[in-house]
Amino acid sequence: MDSSPHSKLFTKVASLEPISAAALLGGQPQHTIHQVLTELPSEKALLIASHLPGTASQSIAETSELVSGIKGTVETLMSAPIGVLPQTTTVAGALDYIVHLQEVSSITYIYVVDDSSHLMGVVAMRDLLLASPAQTLGEIMTENPFAFSADTDMSQAVNEALKRHYRLYPVVGDNNRLIGLVFSWKLFEYIATEISAQSGSMVGLDKEERVTTNILEAFRMRHPWLQVNLITAFAAAFVVGMFEDTIARIVALAVFLPVLAGQSGNTGCQALAITLRGITLGELGGYPVSKLLRKEIVLGAMNGLFVGVVAAIAMWLYAGVSGAEQPMMLALVILIAMIGACTGSGIFGVLVPLTLRRFGADPAMASSIFLTTFTDILGMGLMLFLATALLL
Repeated sequence: MDSSPHSKLFTKVASLEPISAAALLGGQPQHTIHQVLTELPSEKALLIASHLPGTASQSIAETSELVSGIKGTVETLMSAPIGVLPQTTTVAGALDYIVHLQEVSSITYIYVVDDSSHLMGVVAMRDLLLASPAQTLGEIMTENPFAFSADTDMSQAVNEALKRHYRLYPVVGDNNRLIGLVFSWKLFEYIATEISAQSGSMVGLDKEERVTTNILEAFRMRHPWLQVNLITAFAAAFVVGMFEDTIARIVALAVFLPVLAGQSGNTGCQALAITLRGITLGELGGYPVSKLLRKEIVLGAMNGLFVGVVAAIAMWLYAGVSGAEQPMMLALVILIAMIGACTGSGIFGVLVPLTLRRFGADPAMASSIFLTTFTDILGMGLMLFLATALLL
């Protein structure tokens, strides 16, 4: 690196302990903090960021490789273990260890291990302070503590964290050997990032794209999904084209096509959003998909009925004003089509992300593109089919 002020600051920050580095960076402009942290190894950058004031620490949350590229299991979020002592260590020895530890603020528990680093138990600070100095950690520890396996799925880890509310969790490998720790804030940072990325993923926006992504890279990420959207739009257009004669003879139907598509699409997006949330938080692991489907079918039918009544009245009034024949039958067509379309869109909202996940794809990626196609085909196709069967 060169001898610029930024280079000197980076070198100094890299050589300091996280707390001291955070104190040094805290007085720097936001863009400088952002630049220095993104050049550091992700693990050290996150340790420093955890000691920064709120707005400063957000810079690493937006750019860190750990946040934007997390995949899979808790092992990705794992930090090096700290506060690990043999079970033969006395309480006095443990207190001496803590006093001479540079990162005292990171200590929540003492993790008790045997000679082969197998996790035997944990000792809370309260128990340590109230114990006799001559007692060993093995005598006062809580045996068989909760721990994540290195291959624990992220959604499962978040669910456990929601139940337990610990500050950090031990991570064990083969034979219960302690290999690291995971801070709870990292788990929730991950889940917040995943959920915030879903709104973009549903329309084909890559999770890695940021406002600072250059034009060509953004084009490469977005354009393929627009081509997919175009192909699926042709499918919906083909269905409408099949009933071209019906639309030509009953012009009032054309006015209500976007109304039907909009309502059914929104119903499907609601079901899609709750399904994606369940997948991200791991809630579907203990909740039967069949039960979720039944719920969305009932909700879709109820919403379709009440929205359909309003749309049917609107069709009846419009048909009367425009001079269309059989306004009551047209209103009935709209009512039935709305109920059917909203019910079907609720089903698609559940099945689309689950099907994508079944085939190994990101369940959020471009799911709304497929959902919109299915709901448009179902809703418009049903309305035009009913109009053809009942009115012509």
